[in-house]
Amino acid sequence: MTDNILSKAATMEIPINSNGDTGTLPEDDSLEQAAKLQWSLDDKLGSSRGARDLQQVMVSGPNLNETSIVSGGYGGTAEGIISTSSIKDLRSKHRRGSVPPSSSYVCHLASQSNEYKGSNMHHSSSSSSVTAEETTHGVAVEKLETVKKWGINTYKCTKQMISERFGRGSRTVDLELEAQIEVLRDTKRKYENVLRLARALTNHFYNMVQTQHALGDTFADLSQKSPELRDEFGYNAETQKLLCKNGETLLGAINFFVSSINTLVNKTMEDTLMTIKLYENARLEFDAYRSDLEELSLGPRDAVAMARIDAAQQQYQIQKDKYERLRSDVTIKLKFLEENKVKVMHKQLLLFHNAISAYFAGNQQQLEQTLKQFNVKLRPPGADKPSWLEEQ
Repeated sequence: MTDNILSKAATMEIPINSNGDTGTLPEDDSLEQAAKLQWSLDDKLGSSRGARDLQQVMVSGPNLNETSIVSGGYGGTAEGIISTSSIKDLRSKHRRGSVPPSSSYVCHLASQSNEYKGSNMHHSSSSSSVTAEETTHGVAVEKLETVKKWGINTYKCTKQMISERFGRGSRTVDLELEAQIEVLRDTKRKYENVLRLARALTNHFYNMVQTQHALGDTFADLSQKSPELRDEFGYNAETQKLLCKNGETLLGAINFFVSSINTLVNKTMEDTLMTIKLYENARLEFDAYRSDLEELSLGPRDAVAMARIDAAQQQYQIQKDKYERLRSDVTIKLKFLEENKVKVMHKQLLLFHNAISAYFAGNQQQLEQTLKQFNVKLRPPGADKPSWLEEQ
C-alpha cells in the first residue's frame, strides 16, 4: 500500500485554472524534493513508518486550499484523490506543536532578566557605598588620631607650664638669646612710642598748615576790601602762603619718617617676634617631652615601660630638632634685624633733623634739597587724610 501511495504521489498533477494558467505555487520544488527523499527510503521499513513519513512530507508541502491532488492523469479513480482538508489538519497539528511562547512567558523571562540586572545594579551600588563608608571611616579615624595627639601635646605643655610657674619643673634657658629677645621687645616698645608721637606731630602740624592756609586767604581777601590796609594785609597774606608751602614740604618729610618707622616696627620687628613666639612654644614642648622622658626613665624597666621609653625618646628627639632649628632662625633674624634697624634709623633720623632745621630756619632751598637728597616725593594737600569711604 505504501508503494502504491508513493507511486501516486510521484505522479501528482496540479489542475489548470479556468483561464488556462497554472497556479504559481512556490512550494512545488519542496514537494518534489520531499518525494525524492521518500523514494530513497529503505524497503525494510514498515508500512506504519512509511505512512507516517509520507504524512510528514505532505505536511511540509504546499498549502492548497480546497483543491484536490489527482494522481494517474485526469481520468483517475477516486482512490488517488487526497483531500487538502486532511493535509490542513496535519499541518495545523504540526503548527500547534511548534507554537511560539506566549506573552505571559515572555513577560516572565523579561522580569527574570530585569531582576538579574537589578541585582547586579544593587550589588554595584552596595559596593560603591561600602567604598564610600570605608573612606569616610578612614578620614574620621585620621581626624580622631590628630585630635588625640593634639590633646596629649596640650596636656603635656600645660603641665610643664604650670610646673615652671610654681617652680617645680626645670626649663631650658639660653641666656644670651633670652637677653637679645628682651632687648628687642624693649626696643619695640620705645619705637612704638616714637611712632605714636611722630603721628601726633604730623596731625598737629597738618592742622597748623591748614590754619595758615585759611589765614593767608583771609588776609588776601581783606587786602582787596580794605584800601587803607591793603599793603599790611598783603604782606601777611604772602607770609602765610610761604609758611604754608614750607609746611607742606615739611609734612612730606615727616610722613616719610612715620611710614619708615611704621614699617620697621609693625612689619620687620613683628615678623621677628612671631618667630620668637614659635621658638618659645617649641622650647616649652621640648621641655615637656624631656620631663616626660625623665619620669619614664626613673620608673620600672619592664617590656611595656621600655616601649613607652622608646616612644618618648623618639618624640623627645623630634622636639629637640624643632627647638634647635627655631633657635637658629631666631638668632639669624635678630642679627639681620639689628643691622636693618641701624641702617633705616640712621637715614630717617638724618632726614628728620635736616627737614626740621631747614623749616624753622626759614631756609626753603635747604628744605627742598633735603627732600631731594632722601628721594622724598611730596603729596598734594589732603592726600594723607583718608577718604569719607575709608572713614565709614
